[in-house]
Amino acid sequence: MSFIGNVLWFVFGGFWSFLGYTWGAFIMCLTVVGIPFGVQSWKIGVASLAPFGKEIKTHKNTDSPLNIVLNVIWIITAGWAIALAHLTLALGLAVTIVGIPFAFQHLKLLPLAFAPFGRRLE
Repeated sequence: MSFIGNVLWFVFGGFWSFLGYTWGAFIMCLTVVGIPFGVQSWKIGVASLAPFGKEIKTHKNTDSPLNIVLNVIWIITAGWAIALAHLTLALGLAVTIVGIPFAFQHLKLLPLAFAPFGRRLE
């Protein structure tokens, strides 16, 4: 099921989502200050490329002061908009029976998009 879900996800939007996150990661990595945010954007891009069969896990040091500060900066600048986009897409896909598994994937990506520091992809 994961393979078929990932293929359908890739064909119907996952590739474009990956390109958007990757482009954002490239732009953010042009400055030294933006590199941590670029790495997180890349992580979200990889997660959005093929989300079926993957899980978002939290690190042991999620509550470290640095992660908290970086998550607050992320949320203020772009995290809320990205999370809102995933929520909107999940609600739109949940209307149809066929879209429900894809809605769950957007809901799975939502916490990673909202506050990515201290989370990892498995």
